[in-house]
Amino acid sequence: MEFKDYYQIMGVKRDAAQDEIKRAYRQLARKYHPDVSKEADAEARFKELGEAYEVLKDPEKRAAYDQLGANWKAGQDFRPPPDWKEGFEFSGGNSAGGDTADFSDFFEALYGRGSRPGHGGRASFHAQGEDRHARVLIDLEDAYNGTTRSITLRVPEIDEQGRVSTREHTLNVTIPRGVRAGQHIRLAGQGGPGIGQGKPGDLYLEVGFRPHARYRVEERDVYLDLPVAPWEAALGATVKAPSPNGIVELKIPADSAAGRKLRLKGRGIPGNAPGDLYVVLQIALPSADTDAAKAFYGNMAEQFKSFDPRAKLGV
Repeated sequence: MEFKDYYQIMGVKRDAAQDEIKRAYRQLARKYHPDVSKEADAEARFKELGEAYEVLKDPEKRAAYDQLGANWKAGQDFRPPPDWKEGFEFSGGNSAGGDTADFSDFFEALYGRGSRPGHGGRASFHAQGEDRHARVLIDLEDAYNGTTRSITLRVPEIDEQGRVSTREHTLNVTIPRGVRAGQHIRLAGQGGPGIGQGKPGDLYLEVGFRPHARYRVEERDVYLDLPVAPWEAALGATVKAPSPNGIVELKIPADSAAGRKLRLKGRGIPGNAPGDLYVVLQIALPSADTDAAKAFYGNMAEQFKSFDPRAKLGV
């Protein structure tokens, strides 16, 4: 998808105050409103303006958008980094508010579609505070063992000059054993402040896993690519393999091919129904970097000259 420069669309600088953004939108909306504008692209420009204003008028969405940096150019091929919203606190819900049905794929990739209202109304003098949401990344080992982590979140605020800034606050969060990616941890009373004597809202932390050098995760199942020697795969062997909760002994069946999956039941992410650990065999070949090794491979080729590794390809 293409990157959209919302500041360029609105004709304002990146450090523009909120009032300046509001004025720019009103002027441009009058110019390009389809009911009055004679511009050929009025309808498209009007929708584009609405999308840009939806982001820049909201301190939370704007601060998150600014976090992507000013180095992207309009029209440049863009994919949001998977952790771009990590540690960023949003009120209300994870998705954008308002009618976003006509907004672009770029907007949807950043904020989602639709809305989910928070608990806190503002009509009465005493009102519960808004629920807030943030995404945090943890290590896979934390899900196996459970732990307490210190997490710093950034809360967007408008300063005295009407510009968006962020305030950081740090929480000690208990990561429960068995937590899954996509699961939410509720911190009661840690959301937006209430009005009058209203209770504060809650903070919901959406959990994600940091990329791991060894493991892949699908739901509660964990996958490990395990290198084995050709003779271990051909003859069978018992080898040691790492797992997120310690070293395990693994029996390699004889005549195993690359890509074979060995299932260790119940050794995935813990839970009432724990996941499994799947070990995927990868054949690791010794280097032919000595005369003896080259001779060995030559003898091997002679011994297995009837073996065709590409027979199933029909070539």
